[in-house]
Amino acid sequence: MKQLAETYGTHIQILQERCKNACERENLEGIIIHSGQELKVFLDDTTYPFKANPHFKHWLPITNVTNSWLLVNGVDKPKLVYYQPVDFWHKVVELDESYWGQYFDIEILTKASDVDKLLPYDKKRFAYIGEHIEVARALGFEQINPEPLLNYIHYHRAYKTAYEQECMRASNRLAVAAHQAAKAAFMAGKSEFEIQQAYLQAINHTANDTPYGNIVALNENASILHYTALEQQAPSQLRSFLIDAGANFNGYASDITRTYAYQAGRFSDLIKRMDQLMLNAVDGLKPGKSYVDLHIETYREIGVVLNEFGFINVDADTAAESGLVGTFFPHGLGHHLGLQTHDVGGFMADERGTHINSPEKHSFLRTSRVVEANQVFTIEPGLYFIDSLLADLKQSGLSEMVNWSEVESMKPYGGIRIEDNIIVHQSHNENMTRDLALD
Repeated sequence: MKQLAETYGTHIQILQERCKNACERENLEGIIIHSGQELKVFLDDTTYPFKANPHFKHWLPITNVTNSWLLVNGVDKPKLVYYQPVDFWHKVVELDESYWGQYFDIEILTKASDVDKLLPYDKKRFAYIGEHIEVARALGFEQINPEPLLNYIHYHRAYKTAYEQECMRASNRLAVAAHQAAKAAFMAGKSEFEIQQAYLQAINHTANDTPYGNIVALNENASILHYTALEQQAPSQLRSFLIDAGANFNGYASDITRTYAYQAGRFSDLIKRMDQLMLNAVDGLKPGKSYVDLHIETYREIGVVLNEFGFINVDADTAAESGLVGTFFPHGLGHHLGLQTHDVGGFMADERGTHINSPEKHSFLRTSRVVEANQVFTIEPGLYFIDSLLADLKQSGLSEMVNWSEVESMKPYGGIRIEDNIIVHQSHNENMTRDLALD
């Protein structure tokens, strides 16, 4: 808490300066950010889990309160309209100002429909940022999520303040503890469902609190990139375990992946080799480097691994140039991380939002931006044995490049992905995940 308190004031100063510049550029009097409101399930009186607007969380460590509003212009003290109804049906989240309240003028809203009394009467030069377009229109906003404004904000969100970096370190601390609990559950022979429960208990999260649906995959299920089924019975034979899971702290996400072998052998050797490849990619993450170039270099290095382990009978250059590697590594190297797991601004060349296209052969990339200091990334290379992709490869002209018996022997293990969270500094990289001794 001390580090948060010491860095939060500067964080608000930086956001105020960005807001002032954005308002001047777009000829706005101010920006009004809506935390959001609950969304009802179709034909039901229940609601989906609430997720606060990331623009709202950028200013405030408030992630679970609906119908709240933030008024900013970069000059005046920000105004928070905080929703705190009188309600005996639901728990009312009382305002906890702690270290941040002094930076805001705060007004309590007891009835959501009364918010217009606390907003500017003439909203012509105020921009609404939020997902509830019908609410914005009903309140009289004309400028709703204007693209030039969002481009400016999204571009600068890639540069994390000291406060944001501290939140992300805390998020990694939570996730690492939970990953260790999940590994212990796997080694104890637990099912995917039981491993998930061990993870959540260790982190004091519910499944709705995590930044994304945890991937908890045993054996062949590790070959499904976004596997979330959670089988309740453990397989008769445990071979492998892939977990891709994070945590939230003050609205900031961590995103960590590990793969484990149940017993020592060829698959565990392959994990160790991929772990070293991942750490080499982290070393290549430097200011001035194109993330696209780093991905392409790592893509080739996976070709080296495929050759070393006898999965292919051609060299790495041939495997990369032919596209053969893509069967085994069908996604990008990583992405920006922050208020969202796949954070915004990854394809922007400038404040205007000029798009940087990914190469056609690497269309799965989630960022194409040049790496700079104070940006935060995931690095997550993978090597998988996916039935559908292997079937396509077998029918292609590249089939003869593959040692199919070696590939078939690995299919019961599913695949490997290893992912760390990295803050890029001017002089070095800070691997938040490894600093916490997660193997």
